[in-house]
Amino acid sequence: MKVLLVDDDPDLLSVTGFALQQAGFLVVTATDGVSAIDVFEREQPDLAVLDINMPRMSGFDVARKLREKSSVPVIMLTVRGEEDDVVRALSLGADDYLTKPFSPKILIARIRAVLRRAGLEAEGTLTLGNLTLKVDELALEGLPQGTIRLTPLEARLLQLLFAHAGRTVQTERILGHVWGRRAGGNRQLLKQLVHRLRNKIESDPASPRLLKTVPNAGYAFDASAVSSDDAEATRT
Repeated sequence: MKVLLVDDDPDLLSVTGFALQQAGFLVVTATDGVSAIDVFEREQPDLAVLDINMPRMSGFDVARKLREKSSVPVIMLTVRGEEDDVVRALSLGADDYLTKPFSPKILIARIRAVLRRAGLEAEGTLTLGNLTLKVDELALEGLPQGTIRLTPLEARLLQLLFAHAGRTVQTERILGHVWGRRAGGNRQLLKQLVHRLRNKIESDPASPRLLKTVPNAGYAFDASAVSSDDAEATRT
């Protein structure tokens, strides 16, 4: 599940975004209302978490514009928790609200509850072609060699690449998703992670067909490299 997190506080974005990633969500962020609209249209998230008080465009205005084009669940954040704010947010079509300061665990619980009500909860499972990535269970299914056990870092890397299948994901974006903005990931650690993952999922790690390096850019995942015949061989 992809979550759009919007707030003008970079520390809140970093801490909360990392907590959501740890919980198995793919996170995209914006720091103001106008950027939030751009990111929403580009990334097509499954849920939006909007701060009310933001520069350039308030969370109320963002929620109104989102509702004009989408029924995606929306959770509003407010520092005041005033009744008028709550009433206005709900009248604009928000599905829930949360008052700052809040625990990331509470936000995650609210997000899961809203997704359940909307019938969107996927329990951390992503499907791409014949492959199934179970983020919560740290497992990849559908390869000829059977179910592959993953580390948390490997699962988060595949989660991001699955969400952008067939497209190049920039190195810096991968570092932020896998390790978090403050957790010390670097290009060398990413290369080592990719090497270990290829040894698990590629039939020939020296000539990878699934997890491809895009020179001077990043990485891409090509699930079409797993054929229907391969998937059938896994089941027999």
